[in-house]
Amino acid sequence: MASVKLTKVQKVYDNNVVAVHDFDLDIQDKEFVVFVGPSGCGKSTTLRMIAGLEDISDGTIEIDGVVVNDLQPKDRGIAMVFQNYALYPHMSVYDNIAFSLRLQKVPEDVIYEKVTNAAEILGITEYLMRKPRALSGGQRQRVAIGRAMVRNSKVFLMDEPLSNLDAKLRNQMRAEIILLRQKLDTTFIYVTHDQTEAMTLGDRIVIMKDGFIQQVGTPTEVFEMPKNLFVAEFIGAPKMNVFTTELVREGGKFYVKPFGAKIEVDGEKGELLAKKNVSTGKVILGVRPEHMVLAHANEPGAIPCVLEVNEMMGSELHLHVYTEDGTRLIVRVPTIGLDSKEREELVNGAKLYVSFEGKVMHFFDHETNENLLN
Repeated sequence: MASVKLTKVQKVYDNNVVAVHDFDLDIQDKEFVVFVGPSGCGKSTTLRMIAGLEDISDGTIEIDGVVVNDLQPKDRGIAMVFQNYALYPHMSVYDNIAFSLRLQKVPEDVIYEKVTNAAEILGITEYLMRKPRALSGGQRQRVAIGRAMVRNSKVFLMDEPLSNLDAKLRNQMRAEIILLRQKLDTTFIYVTHDQTEAMTLGDRIVIMKDGFIQQVGTPTEVFEMPKNLFVAEFIGAPKMNVFTTELVREGGKFYVKPFGAKIEVDGEKGELLAKKNVSTGKVILGVRPEHMVLAHANEPGAIPCVLEVNEMMGSELHLHVYTEDGTRLIVRVPTIGLDSKEREELVNGAKLYVSFEGKVMHFFDHETNENLLN
């Protein structure tokens, strides 16, 4: 077992700045949990408290059922991979990976077996005799991971391990971390500010802001049912379109009236509004860019817009438009559905119409920003 439990964990610095507030979380054995949020939200501080690199101000941390508040990092059964790799520049790759084992007086033949096995899994066998300066960023990151692997730790902690890599390498290393997780079959706690990493890697995601947990859930849960407006805008790329509109009820059905249009809230969303007896009036409406489509002027619910920027993203276009009242929206349009004439018409300044269905809407309280359907 390698479960991790945090109960009412807080971090308060000497100047009375609270970095982490009442952090409660149960991480199950062999679970991959990702802490995600903007810079300064407390995610790395929380990870460092689990590792023992940062003292906690209040609360308890348990690893494998044992309270580790007062244990040294080396006694917690954890292995940590840092953002800057933290490799010894004067040592070979082999010696970097073997370093912690030698400190533990592990026999050299056992060290050799562990290091070579880790190198084979990570695809760095041919680099074992090189110094870190002769390696690329991705190769150095593999060495840092290998050094953590050989310790046979209960929990792997990873603090933004891919942030120093270019976009192509990040994509490659994400896939390698997924494969590594399958091979090691242990508990992972991973910190990132990149919501794409969080969505692709995590069994569960912990979304943080200003030291508070905003939501804990699977990637599907936080994407489809964000708890509040912050989560809704943070998860998803491009971010969710949000704007204030009126929610009305006519003949037992709910409608919204954005930008002069009238759109019925149908499907499950309409049923939830009725079930929860949501009050009509001003609401914040959220619609993801992929759920907005180009429309014709005479279609019901068509919203007139002006195209401001057209971003070509390969398989899709990101159309940045603004409505008659100046509200800016983003529309994701698959290029495969457009003919050459339609593409030519999508020039800056062009007038066009967009629409969306009632079943894709998200509703937030215009004062508290909480999801009205949760």
